[in-house]
Amino acid sequence: MDTKHDRHAGIDAHLGRRSFLRTAGVGASAAAAAPFLQAWTVEGAERVLTIAVPNNPATFDPMNAANHDAMVVSQTIFENLIEVDHDGNLQPQLAVALPKVSSDQKTYTFDLRDDVQFQDGQKFTAEDVKYSFEYVLDPKNKAFRRTLFDKIWRITVESPTRVRFDLSEPYGPWLYYMTKYMGIFPKGSREKHGDQYFKASPAGVGTGPGTFVEWRQNDYIALKRSPNYWRKGLPQWDRLVVRVIPEDSVRVAYLMTGQVDIISAPPPKDFVRLRSVPNVKGESKPTMGGWFFLGTNVKKAPFDDQNARKAVSHAIDRAMLAKNVFYDLVDPAAIPAPPRGWWFSKQANDLNDFDLEKAKAHLARSKYPNGFEFEMMIPSQPYLLDVKDAAVAIQAQLAKLNIRPQIRILEQSVLLDQMRLGNHVSALQVWMSPGEPLYMIDLIYGKDKGLSKASGYENPEVWRLIRDVYGAKDQPALKPIFAKMLGILATESPHIWMGFVHASNLWREPVKGFKVNQGLTMRVKDVGKA
Repeated sequence: MDTKHDRHAGIDAHLGRRSFLRTAGVGASAAAAAPFLQAWTVEGAERVLTIAVPNNPATFDPMNAANHDAMVVSQTIFENLIEVDHDGNLQPQLAVALPKVSSDQKTYTFDLRDDVQFQDGQKFTAEDVKYSFEYVLDPKNKAFRRTLFDKIWRITVESPTRVRFDLSEPYGPWLYYMTKYMGIFPKGSREKHGDQYFKASPAGVGTGPGTFVEWRQNDYIALKRSPNYWRKGLPQWDRLVVRVIPEDSVRVAYLMTGQVDIISAPPPKDFVRLRSVPNVKGESKPTMGGWFFLGTNVKKAPFDDQNARKAVSHAIDRAMLAKNVFYDLVDPAAIPAPPRGWWFSKQANDLNDFDLEKAKAHLARSKYPNGFEFEMMIPSQPYLLDVKDAAVAIQAQLAKLNIRPQIRILEQSVLLDQMRLGNHVSALQVWMSPGEPLYMIDLIYGKDKGLSKASGYENPEVWRLIRDVYGAKDQPALKPIFAKMLGILATESPHIWMGFVHASNLWREPVKGFKVNQGLTMRVKDVGKA
């Protein structure tokens, strides 16, 4: 573990650190940016769009991508058969329409566009689709997202513009997953270039509007307009620059001084204030997949005790956090379903929501009737929202029951690795999914899934209900399945859910055509500047 990022933080130390960074960081970072700005924004007649995100990408390879903020890069380079629009609706992308689905829901046939080229000029065909998915499905390639597609049994090229997928069982969610966690690349390109090329410098191997140019770790990523992009007239920029700026106040300062055009994850208080400032615009949109939760490990004390988990859940006033900490950029929820989602269950939510008397009763029935202490890891950098202030507020709320979270700040990648391995006790996190209702539940609570160790939770009845969701055809059939599953999860509380975050952005007035994406990741292919 990297002890450089490993510290225990109390309230005073935490607030002192943030105060120091806010006063010292803006000037230092702005000064350091001067050579960069001269190189990338003074380009004669070139149109340069500059955006800022809080986290450095770990990879540009979509089959291994994890950070939705940084996906603005991979999704500008790579495309897929379908995509989701700003409101979370499935739309064709490299396919001419949504797929034809067989009556048994096991065969999906896609007709493909015939006017698409990769950024290196190679023509896109069904062979590239088959190659890309088969590469991800091959266990030896160790794709992090492989399990999302492992129900694909066979891929058949029926013509250069038609490809058929046969599944081993009904599995409707996979269409949503491909929009985030897959990309189409040229046949043979993996063997030609190697995995490191796709991770760090994937020039020419996507069909998207931006071609990779340069990546300076912890500084910026630069793309240029692809001359071969199939959507005529797009993108509306010649260069895209993605700045990596972890500190909230510095991202805001860069926006206000015109050094960036758009920022993601603005601090809630500044977002509310700045969206009414002249020449600045701001909007937010509730996400259907932005989990804000305390990820507890049910294999480790004290959260191996269900009553201890329930005590913590009932002791947290989510409505207060949403209003006073996040300025209504979080929708409170005590279950893994957003209040605005069609699959939300109020009955299940009430089983876990704020009720101090219930919290005291569960604590009294637990192995720790006099209270307990536990480690609560939080990320050092914001992801959608900064959870540090929420962690301090939760500390204060739980103190009423003599429950004492000890805050430990870790770099995001280190924290995620600890959770994947099941080495954590608890972690206060925001995670993002494509907005499809099953994705996060399956990933964390499904049998032998990629993040099963992050919960340690095993329940065969939940596994059965997940499979029932796979085969359901419509919302009326899905609602009772979700109601039952959410009731089980609320009763057993493998995690303590806080709510669902909003995607929010601030941008400067010259920017035209930008819309906040319900799926968080900024969409910039049709964004321009006046």
